[in-house]
Formats: sequence, structure tokens, C-alpha cells
Amino acid sequence: MTDAELVRVVPSARQLRLQKMEFYAFVHFTVNTFTDREWGDGTENPAVFNPVSLDPDQWVSAIKEAGMKGLILTCKHHDGFCLWPSKYTEHCVRNSPCQKDVVRETAEACRRGGIRFGVYLSPWDRNQPLYGTGKPYDDYFVNQLTELLTNYGELFSVWFDGACGEGPNGRKQHYDWERYYRVIRKLQPDACIHVCGPDIRWCGNEAGETRPSEWSVVPRRTADTEKIASLSQQADDEAFRLRPIRAWDLDLGSREILKDEKELIWYPAEVNTSIRPGWFWHEAENDQVKPLEKLVSIYLNSVGGNATFLLNIPPDRRGLFHENDVRRLMELGAYLRNSFGNNLVPEASGIIAPPAEKECEILNVVPEDDCYYFPQQHSGNTEITVCWDKPQRIHFVVIREHLLLSQRIEKFEILAELEGKTECLYRGTTVGNKRIVKLDGCETKRVTLRITDSRERPAIEQLAVY
Repeated sequence: MTDAELVRVVPSARQLRLQKMEFYAFVHFTVNTFTDREWGDGTENPAVFNPVSLDPDQWVSAIKEAGMKGLILTCKHHDGFCLWPSKYTEHCVRNSPCQKDVVRETAEACRRGGIRFGVYLSPWDRNQPLYGTGKPYDDYFVNQLTELLTNYGELFSVWFDGACGEGPNGRKQHYDWERYYRVIRKLQPDACIHVCGPDIRWCGNEAGETRPSEWSVVPRRTADTEKIASLSQQADDEAFRLRPIRAWDLDLGSREILKDEKELIWYPAEVNTSIRPGWFWHEAENDQVKPLEKLVSIYLNSVGGNATFLLNIPPDRRGLFHENDVRRLMELGAYLRNSFGNNLVPEASGIIAPPAEKECEILNVVPEDDCYYFPQQHSGNTEITVCWDKPQRIHFVVIREHLLLSQRIEKFEILAELEGKTECLYRGTTVGNKRIVKLDGCETKRVTLRITDSRERPAIEQLAVY
């Protein structure tokens, strides 16, 4: 693959909207909350589900305060219990003391609060006797999926994991993923399909760990990582016999990795972790909420490393986020506002850069006024220098690429003038949607972004200094 071929791979409109959200919430809530388990077995009595103070508006308020832009609800986990009154099962809220459509109440709270709503639906159902019967179970699953896609307004996300185990009949199911995708595309064409899906991929762990170089342009077969993992190694499947690309491999998209690939896709990463050790609420974990420093580190390395950040906050048995979780979300939101609330670039006395082209021939994209898309004839390192009349204390430099012109930057440096000398403070690789460079509060009158390697000419959407 040549550089010219690599930069032709760009996001869809739905993928671009999702990446610009950057930070959004997972909410794990089901019978497990009341049985003190992480995975239910499907035999739970619906009567155990009784959140007497259910308040999704409280969830939304805390999520917004932390700076998140959306909420994905576990509408059905592996236990098969549905948080909506599904017509296709008795294992649902209709037969619980709650008697509320939790999915509807959450969707409406999101809309009142001005954030986007998404759904998680586990393909593994440990309660459903049809599980493992092939098409009859797929029909059941699609019926429930259709309920969620048609009764709760616009969705930004449909989140699937690849969990696959035995049903109550002792059988396993081979999921008809392509059928599920067709239903989603028809009924919610603007929703991204996550993890076991073609739009957003899993980063490869649930601890919030990230790659130092995250690429959104990867081999097409990366999208099959989760789907083929459950296949037997004896399966007569060409995709399986090829060198496997695992979600946790460190390098998914360098020139070296991509050079012999036949097909590429835009497939950005999502980093998901929980604010607590578990995904569901457990009273014993009330004092084990992740410290602010840990959440900040995950944020800077995920949102600030060309990935989105999906943070789980589990409601307790009241149907509320616990006070300790809310307190931590408040602290995180305050940190982000204080750190990124005052961009120093508009206050600069000057910006030095090669003349940028305003009209881009690729995709007929016209960058905004603060974009830098460098002329074809420009050669050598590309530099943008921001100058101030007085020294500024610098904590962060934020770089964004123009994603509609693909992901281009391979290597860059951040330099600053310190005591009359120009010093390199940071060397990095990929940028993508956003790269956050954390500095140590240095005082300087000049900061320079130097791009030392890129696929074709770079296209910078924003350079910000905080």
C-alpha cells in the first residue's frame, strides 16, 4: 500500500460523529445488581429487580458533569433479563416489582439532559431455551433487537460483545452477525456498531490500557477479530488461517503492517473500563472507586491517544449512582474543565506556519480557518510555531488531524524556547482525532509543533495550547 492509497481511507459520517464525542458512559444494571453477581445464570426470579428510587436523570446529571456526551445502557446482559417489557420473554421488568420500562426512562432522561443514548444487547442469553438452536434463536434475538431499535428514538450506538456460552439447554449459538448488522443499518442507520461490529473496535483490554500508537486505518480483517475468535482452529475458514490480528496487538496500522494488505478500513478504537473493579454495583466495592489520578491517566491516554473512552458507572440497588462514584465524576469533570478551558492560541501574538491551502482537492473538503493543510510542493519537516509577547506556563498541547482527509501523521515533536534555546520536550507518533501532550508546566514564549513524518502532506484541524 502506498501513502496515497492509505490516505484514501476515511471515516463514515456515523464514525466521525462518534469519534468527536470522545467520552461517554456505560451503565451496567440488571438482576446482577441485586444478586451481587457479575454474570447471572438466567435462573433469577424477576422479583429481585426492585430499584425503589430509580432515577436516570441523576445518572445523566452526573455523566454530564464529568464531561461525557452519551450513555449506553445494558438493556439485556447474559442473564437474559430485559430492562424493557419485551413481548418475547417473561424474563423482564414487566414481571418485576419495578414495573418500569427502564430503557424508556433512560432514553428520555438522556434527551432531557442533551446527551445521546445507546443500547447494549448481549447475544448470549442464559435464560432463553431457544439459545443454541440456530435460526429460531436468531429470530428471537432480532425481534428483541428490533424492539430496541424502533421504540426508543434515535440511537448513537449498538454495543455487542462476543460472549458465547451454553444456554439453559446446554447448547451454544453461532451468531448471525451479518443479519444483525443489516437490521441495525435499516432501522438505525446513524448508529455505530461497537466491538463485534464494523464501526468501532475494542482496544483489547478492560483495564483502560492504551497503545502508544493508535491507528484508525487498519486491515479489513481486523473487523473479524472478535467474530472468528470462537471458531475452531480446524475450521475451513480462510480468514482464520491468515495471520490473526488480535485486538490487543500493539501495532495494527503502521506502514510495515499494512504494506501487503489488500483491503483497509477505517476502524477506530474504543477504550472501555469501569469506575469500580466490577462492571455491576457491589456494596463491597463502594470504597474501591478508581482514584482521580487513574481516571485522568486513562482519559489522557485514550481520548488523548486517538481513541474514545467508554467509562462504566453502575447504579446501586436504589437505582442511583452511589455517592462515591458521583463524587469522583464531579472531580474528573472539574479537572477537565480546569485543564482544557482556556486555549492560549487565540491569545498568541503570532503563528508561524507554511501557507496552508484552503481548498482541498480530496473529498472536496474545505478546512476551517484554524486548519493547516500544507501545499503539495512543501518539502521537509512541517512546523507550526505559536508565539506570545509574554511567557506562558504550558501544561498541555493538543493536536487534531482533519479526519475527513484520513490519519496522516507518523511522527511529530513538540519544541519550546527555554532560556533562549529551543528544546524538544516531547516526541510522539500518531495523532488522529486528538493527541494530548502533557507537559510539566514549562514557561515559554514559543511552542512549535514539528511534523517529521506523515503519509502525504499533513492536515491539521486544530493546534491548541493550555
